[in-house]
Amino acid sequence: MTNQSSTYEAAGVDIAAGERAVDLMKDKVARSRRPEVVDDASGFAGLFDASALLRYRRPLLATSTDGVGTKVMIAQRYGKHDTIGIDLVGMVLDDLVVCGAEPLFMTDYIACGKVVPERVAEIVGGVAEGCRLAGAALVGGETAEHPGAMGPDEYDLAGAGTGVVEASDMLGPERVAEGDVVLGLASSGVHSNGYSLVRHVLREAELSLDAVLPELGRPLGEELLEPTRIYSLDCLELARAVEVHAYAHITGGGIEGNLSRSLPGHLDAVLDRSSWAPPAIFEVLAGHGRIAQPDMDRTFNLGVGMAAVVAADAADEAMRLLAARGLPAWVLGEIVPGTGQARYR
Repeated sequence: MTNQSSTYEAAGVDIAAGERAVDLMKDKVARSRRPEVVDDASGFAGLFDASALLRYRRPLLATSTDGVGTKVMIAQRYGKHDTIGIDLVGMVLDDLVVCGAEPLFMTDYIACGKVVPERVAEIVGGVAEGCRLAGAALVGGETAEHPGAMGPDEYDLAGAGTGVVEASDMLGPERVAEGDVVLGLASSGVHSNGYSLVRHVLREAELSLDAVLPELGRPLGEELLEPTRIYSLDCLELARAVEVHAYAHITGGGIEGNLSRSLPGHLDAVLDRSSWAPPAIFEVLAGHGRIAQPDMDRTFNLGVGMAAVVAADAADEAMRLLAARGLPAWVLGEIVPGTGQARYR
């Protein structure tokens, strides 16, 4: 037993480090600001001017929450923390745009074993950059130090977002019609799903994150940490320009599983697997991990990060618009009578 007084710092929590992290991230967060954001001097809450919703006849608020799963473990092992926050935004805010909602604001939460101010600032900087790419504001967040529960280099992050859509403009299964065309919108890579299987492959195949594989042309760690593509602004612009009936964010469950959620019970989406070539990283994972095609289909996006269901006569214009915005898109399939399933031809 010791007579020394116990302190929060002795227990492993460094309040000063947390305050320094906040100072380091301020400028990065400011770059995601929207005009509707209102400053709260206390800093206990993020404020957003709801009078912006008065331009809607019947505004529906949409909300979503998510994390980035075990992709954080790749970031920790590789020592790269500045893009994992972009992944978080992609997982949260691109879920909102599926119903046609414009993302308005987001909050984040980081739990870590030890607050390293520079690392926390890098993580939050990524969240702020993702919000900027999505047209949303990062209005607040929390960083919690959990010594003893997490190692000093371990962290996890999650977030929640809010958006708004005019009730009459809401997209979804009820709008989908026979003869519609399904467009595939290219992913930037693995995005943020399936990393438990990715890490299993790395272990079993004894692959180093520093390995430069000929199929990739860069270190495997860089490929696996390629940030999730943010689709929000592209999808909103597409819905304003052409007749979009539904979107599907391709995350855990793969193309078939997620697209089925955006179909009515009497229609199917018949997909053409030959219409695109998945990025090389998926071939690497399948080959080194000896992963069967059904498991690849259920686990990964395979190069399709978002699917759009559009009217048949809008498909060509939709692809032209997306190409002009730098987003590759192609005809992935069509809508036919069925039982509410997405399936390959």
